[in-house]
Amino acid sequence: MFRKTGILAAAIVGMMVLTGCQTAAIDTTTTSAFGAPRAMPGAGDLASAKSHFRQANYGLAEKHFRKAVELDAANAEGWLGLAASYDQLGRFDFADRAYAQALKLAGRRPKIVNNMGYSHLLRGDKAQARALLMEARAGMADKRLVDANLKLLGEG
Repeated sequence: MFRKTGILAAAIVGMMVLTGCQTAAIDTTTTSAFGAPRAMPGAGDLASAKSHFRQANYGLAEKHFRKAVELDAANAEGWLGLAASYDQLGRFDFADRAYAQALKLAGRRPKIVNNMGYSHLLRGDKAQARALLMEARAGMADKRLVDANLKLLGEG
């Protein structure tokens, strides 16, 4: 009995040694288990939001911008788009909150200040609109957009 067990054990050890030395059995198949790197959270919603905004579908734009910032709260572009969508929907209270978040994330950039000026123009607050648009104009290299907004204000 011990002899059969010893032969069996020796055979198992021998097979392990032989299979351990075979390099031809290594699987070199490329796997896609990890897949491609994932896109930024909310990137699809951000793209959809921009498309809807360009087509003047402000309700859908707001929905997708909101989803984008819910998925990535550090997305200043998403907050700016959300604020602009709220402006077009007449929700200036929400727009102010979104502008505040964009300013917090990106700083006081001329593009954001220009949009804030346009927001005040939509509200009928010409004095605040002018102050913000003039601030934006001073910092922008291409002044055409701000000049167009100033013209809407009656100053261009």
